[in-house]
Amino acid sequence: MKPYVSLSAAAILAAVRDGHQHGFDIMDVLGLPSGTVYPALRRMEDAGFVESSWEPAETAQREARPPRKYYRLTRSGRDAVEEAARRYRLPPPAVSPHLRPTRARR
Repeated sequence: MKPYVSLSAAAILAAVRDGHQHGFDIMDVLGLPSGTVYPALRRMEDAGFVESSWEPAETAQREARPPRKYYRLTRSGRDAVEEAARRYRLPPPAVSPHLRPTRARR
């Protein structure tokens, strides 16, 4: 049985699919609060839809900010966002010169 993906989770998966890789970026593009985005990302990571990794501390120090946790879709996450896109009629993947979709590693 496939896990149910809510509309907000589907939007977050679509944002990751479209190249928004860290929490603040996802919050900014979707207009969702941190209390929605971060718990959803944790649940999606537990479900195997996304994988995460921390950026090098040196990068964050150079930019005088806390380290960012970057997210990328897994194969299961790509399947889930495709199914959710049909169910919720989400827009197709973004095509923007400023974003490069991430590639899941499996």
